[in-house]
Amino acid sequence: MIIIDSPSTDAYFNIASEEYLLNQYPEEEIFLLYVNAPSIIIGKFQNTLAEINLDYVRDHHIKVVRRMSGGGAVYHDLGNLNFSFHVPHKDQDFMDFSQFTQPIVDLLQSMNVPAALKGRNDLLVDGKKFSGNAKLSRKGKIIQHGTILIDSEMSVLADALKVNPLKFIDKATKSTRARVTNLIEYLPEGTTVEELKDKLIAFMLKENKGAYLYELGEEEIKEIQRLADEKYSTWDWNFGFSPNYNFSRAIKVPAGFIEAHIEVLRGGTIDKVKIFGDFFASEPIEQFENKLIGQNHDIDFLKSYLSTIDLTKYFGKVTVDEILDLFR
Repeated sequence: MIIIDSPSTDAYFNIASEEYLLNQYPEEEIFLLYVNAPSIIIGKFQNTLAEINLDYVRDHHIKVVRRMSGGGAVYHDLGNLNFSFHVPHKDQDFMDFSQFTQPIVDLLQSMNVPAALKGRNDLLVDGKKFSGNAKLSRKGKIIQHGTILIDSEMSVLADALKVNPLKFIDKATKSTRARVTNLIEYLPEGTTVEELKDKLIAFMLKENKGAYLYELGEEEIKEIQRLADEKYSTWDWNFGFSPNYNFSRAIKVPAGFIEAHIEVLRGGTIDKVKIFGDFFASEPIEQFENKLIGQNHDIDFLKSYLSTIDLTKYFGKVTVDEILDLFR
């Protein structure tokens, strides 16, 4: 088994590293550990905008990254240790999560933490979740990755993943909001993320014959960064990959009440738009609706695009930011 401690806390880099390692080491067993700066990791089949509090995420500079595996959205920060097992598929039961969560449980129990696998893929302590796990099968290998909440900022976790459930209607997988906890209260006093990571590495070296610690080379780091730049940091992957969804939002501005209903295709392209409200328009609102069809449901893009339109023709005295809020 190759054990890798990522040199980066960048979520784009670390999520990209999983795909890179899958392609570069098709036969080897790998145990990857990494810590991300504040970020939200989205399941492959989720509608990103339905999972996050977009304004909060932007205001707090939280990165949003879609991973290769399914499952729900999770929040990462420097108080959260992440692990990833890569093993040949062989005859393994894809739905059995216990094989790769057991080392985590064993280590924690050796530290007098009453950890246990409950349900399909969650690790709990005293009935509260501290680790969620996700899985994928590709190119003859299984990747199972999970989180370990050690000293994460719970208030940020709750706010970053908070969203109005009435805003989106889609067929994507919704995250299940579970009661979660940090392990800091259960671990020996003074235990840090780095210390627990070191203990886990030592445990895996001891329990896996032939296991060794491997440091990514300079060229490998460059290749992972290239993949992060070209895929995992892009809007197309993190937002545009979302499935078809319907979006609705109503706002109140000095010009009146405005309500938008839009249908968005996979890829983030606006397909249909209907605007309602008690505002006054000097031009048919249908003109504005037609201008939006074929555009990306991306706030940064829409801000630039709306700046090219004389919005007063359709809504009276309004600003770009006021109308932009209609699409958040």
